Amino acid sequence: MASTDIWTIQRILQWTTRYFKNHGVEEARLDAELLLAHVLKKTRIYLYTNFDQMLNRDELAAYHTLVERRAKGICVAALTGHKDFMGLDFFVNEHVLIPRPDTEEWLEKIIQRYRAKGNLHVLDLGTGSGAILLSFLTYCAEADGIAVDISPEALEVAKKNAEYMKLENRVEFRQGDFIDAVNEGELFDGIFSNPPYIPSKDIENLSEDVKHEPHMALDGGEDGLVFYRRLAAKAGNHLKSGGFLAMEVGIHQAEIVHKMMEETGEFDSFEIISDLGGIERAVCCRKK
Repeated sequence: MASTDIWTIQRILQWTTRYFKNHGVEEARLDAELLLAHVLKKTRIYLYTNFDQMLNRDELAAYHTLVERRAKGICVAALTGHKDFMGLDFFVNEHVLIPRPDTEEWLEKIIQRYRAKGNLHVLDLGTGSGAILLSFLTYCAEADGIAVDISPEALEVAKKNAEYMKLENRVEFRQGDFIDAVNEGELFDGIFSNPPYIPSKDIENLSEDVKHEPHMALDGGEDGLVFYRRLAAKAGNHLKSGGFLAMEVGIHQAEIVHKMMEETGEFDSFEIISDLGGIERAVCCRKK
């Protein structure tokens, strides 16, 4: 990509798409468009209606840097600092997991189920960017909650998102070690958690873009189930009668987590929610 050449929007998108495909980027054209729209501070629609627009030297330099980083495995959201989730715009960075469509599938069902329930008080364990809790609060207008994360940097991202969405008065942010950050006697109408669930030995085999995300948000211990055991041991102590527990799980973990929670004797109304690809993605239940 020589800076002395004439690069129009159309030409540079064609070049980048080929370059990404040669580097194994799955959504080559889409990623090229998202990065260029970010550099130009325009929408993707703008790119299609202005194919002949030429890029200046500064725009080319900024775009080239992002293209090279994407080709090395850093995902688009981490490069642009933004990710759409549940129809909302979230700030993201290297300190948080990037919210994914798989999570939207089960969260949408929980929101539809509880959005008319009134002033619910909920807990989000391992909040990261705050995507799950802040989406729930956005669509459940009378709810409030507590967001817990062990990472102070992640909590800063979540706070920024809450302020951007004007939800900061409905959220308490608490730094701490997962459910141990909850005080004795605190009770909730619902608990969310998308905990680390990748077995430690499998992390090195993850895709390059995921490897660039914080390992503490990925590593679920030897078998990937460490945090579910902690939920099984303590979640029931912090749920009101009839309160829900909604947990994202990894591939082939749903039945194991279901059984783990069932064996506590504290929960009923179990449901396993699959994503659009048919993969069992979440386990939900209620406190008896």
